[in-house]
Amino acid sequence: MTPDLAQQLISSMLWNAFLIALPLLGVTLLVGLLVSVVQVVTQLQEMSLSYIPKLVATLLVMVVLGPWMLSRLTTYATDVIKMISTLN
Repeated sequence: MTPDLAQQLISSMLWNAFLIALPLLGVTLLVGLLVSVVQVVTQLQEMSLSYIPKLVATLLVMVVLGPWMLSRLTTYATDVIKMISTLN
């Protein structure tokens, strides 16, 4: 394995991890900001109020985008496993 190939594999792995995690992190960030604004406006500082909406939003994103995430991950894993046979 050459250093260039190792760098390419690491780059591809990090890019796929970023793309898979981006929808979850983005939605959680937006919901967290919205809940924080509501808490500041209403002066309601309930701890469960910040966790439950983020949890529900994350679950909804997992249900909607889960098949895409899984197919992207399996495609990457399949490509890496196929590449093993070409290594010297």
